[in-house]
Amino acid sequence: MPDADRHSLTLSSEVGKALDYYFIAGDSMDGVISGYRTLTGKAPILPKWAYGFWQSRQRYNTQDELLGVVREYRKRGLPLDNIVQDWFYWPEDSWGCHCFDPKRFPNPQAMVDDVHRANANIMISVWAKFYPTTDHYKELDAVDGIYRRMVTPPADATPDFIKANFRDWVGPGYASAFYDPYNRKAKDIYSRQMIDSLGVKNFDAWWLDSDEPDFHSNLSIEERQRRMGPTAVGPGAAFFNSFPRVHVDGVYSNLVRFKPDVRPFILTRSAFGGIQRDSAAVWSGDVASRWDDLRDQVSAGVNFSMSGVPNWTHDIGGFANEERYTKQDPAHLAEWLELNTRWFQFGAFSPLFRSHGEPPFREIYELAPTGTPTYRSMEWYDRLRYRLMPYIYTLAADTHFNDGSIMRGLVMDFGDDRKAWDVDDEYLFGPAFLVAPVTEFKVRERKVYLPANTKWFDLYSGRSFEGGQSVTASAPYERMPIFVRAGSIVPVGPAIQHTKEGQNGAISLQIYAGADGSFSLYEDDGVSHQYLNGAFSRIPIRYDDASGTLTIGTREGGYPGMSANRTIRVRLIQPGRARALDLDQADKTVAYDGSSKIVRLRD
Repeated sequence: MPDADRHSLTLSSEVGKALDYYFIAGDSMDGVISGYRTLTGKAPILPKWAYGFWQSRQRYNTQDELLGVVREYRKRGLPLDNIVQDWFYWPEDSWGCHCFDPKRFPNPQAMVDDVHRANANIMISVWAKFYPTTDHYKELDAVDGIYRRMVTPPADATPDFIKANFRDWVGPGYASAFYDPYNRKAKDIYSRQMIDSLGVKNFDAWWLDSDEPDFHSNLSIEERQRRMGPTAVGPGAAFFNSFPRVHVDGVYSNLVRFKPDVRPFILTRSAFGGIQRDSAAVWSGDVASRWDDLRDQVSAGVNFSMSGVPNWTHDIGGFANEERYTKQDPAHLAEWLELNTRWFQFGAFSPLFRSHGEPPFREIYELAPTGTPTYRSMEWYDRLRYRLMPYIYTLAADTHFNDGSIMRGLVMDFGDDRKAWDVDDEYLFGPAFLVAPVTEFKVRERKVYLPANTKWFDLYSGRSFEGGQSVTASAPYERMPIFVRAGSIVPVGPAIQHTKEGQNGAISLQIYAGADGSFSLYEDDGVSHQYLNGAFSRIPIRYDDASGTLTIGTREGGYPGMSANRTIRVRLIQPGRARALDLDQADKTVAYDGSSKIVRLRD
């Protein structure tokens, strides 16, 4: 571009009559994100279970299928916190009824209860889409809360034109329309319908899918704008991009009123400024099961996080398959398994950890038999995720209290290192871990750039490296390269099957020497809003590298159910003295009663 254009900003709008814009300045990228959230809303802490492992597929066709998956995970001892019921649990011709097909789901309440008895949670997909034959459509239409242009073909339209442009893809094709969330009455009616039909059954979370909304994928932008209007506040062209924010906000507000002291959780495919304040996570959509799509997820997650939304996720394995994978062609089976293995490794170090996609089924045991490299790797990373829950949940708390980001571009922490600016295939998972996913078939090593002005440790071997260089990192089939920054304090919990376990269990502190370090371990009840009223605890931890001294500070705060006494184990990993990863080995053990303790790790 011409030089003048390269150093200028041009803004335009098809329908805007005026324009307000905000410049958010900060001393760091974190400071800018904090300013953004000051402007658009704080990010609540999600319920603790949301940071565990989710299993999903497109889709569980029956009640027995879904419950069978939960039972199998528990039987195998594979950690799991959430099972997801995707779309089309309703009768074919009744989209929008928020009801279940009784032939396939004879007792939905019993299904939810059985999941809860297994110490798991259940999310359900709910669209903002309605068939005109449903009572819910009629109630919304009565308050002008339906986009009627979506079901109103031109008077001279032929049957073929109507089928191609005004029918969905289900069965013979049905007419359907989305509701208008800009209509205040419709906004509340929608949430009330959802809660009265599904909320009362105690579903734990809400998948607000297709909230662009995608009512017909192949329409032009101009026709989308026309059919998504008029809204209650103006023409569709002026407002349709903000649909997900307005829709999600209405559901969130009504869920809080429905259960005032239970943290809602919403998964949404699209977003608009401020989505983070509605206890919502955003996923990257129906990406394909391809290596380049896996590679793109790394950059996508970093950039999305740097836009100010901390809770981002992706479909482990990719959603849509090529025919060679769907048919389980033996010639391509090895590649299918390796793609899923590498994607799962990346998923374990993503803000939210969820497996989802079209057939073949994505459950760990469906992908590969026990003892195979794929199974062993997925099992290992699933268990590691849960061992790291004290660290991960503290990161989650910091997204609220400190406007933090879980998935971080290297530039966020190493802005003075010019080489770190251009690294887009690695990222930081919190302050401690540098993650370098493998995104190519049959690759068993990869270049990893280690930012300057600090030392780094290979997570698995404990071998140390100087920063400011690229290293060739080993990447065997079952492991992806992960490094830990010197000065990191990583709290590790006991081996658990779900996040309700181990709440007051022993904590192991992995101390990575070579620099001073600090960490403020956060805990609360994991489910309520009482953290907003101060019901949480912090344990400040500091490591002084010169003296090799660890100070476990006086506990700050408390919450109902908190144990006053904890066992804290400490393990030191030092530069030049490689120690293989062992989360159960300890150099020192401390009986912690909430008062300050000093631990000398080196004589």
